[in-house]
Amino acid sequence: MHNSLVSKLLVRLLLLFALVTVASIVVLTKCGFDELTTRETQPNSPSEASGFSYALSEREAEIEKLKHEVLALRTQILVLKNNHSGSHRDGRVTNSSLHLQETTLGPAPAVPLSHHYDCSSYIRKQVGAAEILHGLPLNNEYELIPYNHFTFTRVYPIDLGLGKRVVEKPIGYRRRDLIEAVNKALESLNRNHSARARSKGLGLGAPTDVIKYTLDDFIEGIFRNEPTTGTQYELYFQSVKNQASPVRRALVMRPFAPLQTVQLTELAPTLDHLPGQSSPKIHVILPLAGRLHSFHSFLQMFAKLEVRGLELIVVYFGLGGLSQARRMAGRSVRTQFLALNETFSRGKVLTFELFIHIYEMLPFPPSAKALRIGAEHVKPAGDVLLFMCDVDIMFTSRFLERCRWNAAPGKKVYYPVVFSLYNPHVVYTLQGKSLPGEEEQLVISRDTGFWRDFGYGMTCQYRSDFLQVRGFDEEEIVGWGGEDVMLYRKYVRSKIKIIRATDPGIFHRWHTKICANSLTADQYRACIRSRALNEASHAQLGFLAFRDDIAAANVAKLQS
Repeated sequence: MHNSLVSKLLVRLLLLFALVTVASIVVLTKCGFDELTTRETQPNSPSEASGFSYALSEREAEIEKLKHEVLALRTQILVLKNNHSGSHRDGRVTNSSLHLQETTLGPAPAVPLSHHYDCSSYIRKQVGAAEILHGLPLNNEYELIPYNHFTFTRVYPIDLGLGKRVVEKPIGYRRRDLIEAVNKALESLNRNHSARARSKGLGLGAPTDVIKYTLDDFIEGIFRNEPTTGTQYELYFQSVKNQASPVRRALVMRPFAPLQTVQLTELAPTLDHLPGQSSPKIHVILPLAGRLHSFHSFLQMFAKLEVRGLELIVVYFGLGGLSQARRMAGRSVRTQFLALNETFSRGKVLTFELFIHIYEMLPFPPSAKALRIGAEHVKPAGDVLLFMCDVDIMFTSRFLERCRWNAAPGKKVYYPVVFSLYNPHVVYTLQGKSLPGEEEQLVISRDTGFWRDFGYGMTCQYRSDFLQVRGFDEEEIVGWGGEDVMLYRKYVRSKIKIIRATDPGIFHRWHTKICANSLTADQYRACIRSRALNEASHAQLGFLAFRDDIAAANVAKLQS
């Protein structure tokens, strides 16, 4: 009885496989990628394009239906085999056992074929859904994703931050991505021309005008990334050897695969909600030299953080304001104070007097040096979580949670992109508003600040990782500045993962920046440029630049 039933199911399964195979051959023959490239010179009407899409969707729906029937038959066969072997004594299959069988269908011999077919079908679905061969109606102009123009040596990015250039050299992942796209287009172009030559019946010795394209024939291209479908490329080629040849365009797409869950982990709960649990204690290391008013504001912000497992370590450089800073730190809970009032120990080369001379030209002391000293004084002696901070930084408890989440010893470090606030006197005066309090100024908008994507001073990392990459090698530092970038580059070149992301819970407050007359001409221009970037937005600076014209226009309106 069972053997005959299994035999009938096997016959039905083979028939369904045959139908799926025939349907897939029809789809690949009618709608292959090569066919898409050969149709670029055949303009279709909208009705023809919509009919093609409808037919393709009908075939895909039929294939999906057949695929589900095949999976159902395979499930029944496996259940019947187990039933026949005596795994179920009463001859019935429960829902739980059926669910178990479905979860173990992976190792079946037919899975590679099914998996291959599923991937091919999904890729075609992604290409059909993308706005690459046709336009798609959008709700507004902000939904449109613009392209980035590029050549082999230049990329002109559309998404600009203040730290990025308007033209960049393609390197790393971006260069490999663009090279792969160009090579794919070359492969398709040359295969298409070879097919044309064969269709003309040209022999091996017969003259032919078919062009074989190479990388030298690539002119330029554009690309964009659609988050749900993939990366699209439009590439243009013209033969260098035959300038009279037409320009050929290739549309290439790198479809995104289905979402895959890579890892599931359980993070340690925060100390605020579960007192019985423990989370990594965060040691905030703050380099300081003078800046007592800013230090007072920082301590007020720090005291308001209702976060346990948090400690502040102040590393103070110099003698000026030392006693007052020590008293301020003494009144603050969870605070250690380290004073460096002797030789500034950068090996045996840089003395404290040289540091004072350099510090007069710059707004804050070398942070990497403070990080090393603070890391050495952190208790306990084992591995601890460090947050390198600045006296002009304000952060929230949510940021501290992300600091814990995004740092793991030997695995990853966190480099948040800080939101830098503009000069509040400019921002609110131009709006006709009174100056709000410091906490009320923590607003993220294009009129209040910008993402400081060129800053690497704020970082969460474990002491073991800092020591492993030789975080502050005094022999590598010449003069002041660049320590933060140097430490960041060491992590870039290591096997430790860097989490670099915008963080809405950490802000850089505006402060006065003085460009000393002792700077060189280039340094002075760079200092002024930095002041302008941090002072106000482009529009606000424009209002300041043209305020005389604006005032004259207002007077003319009143007189008229």
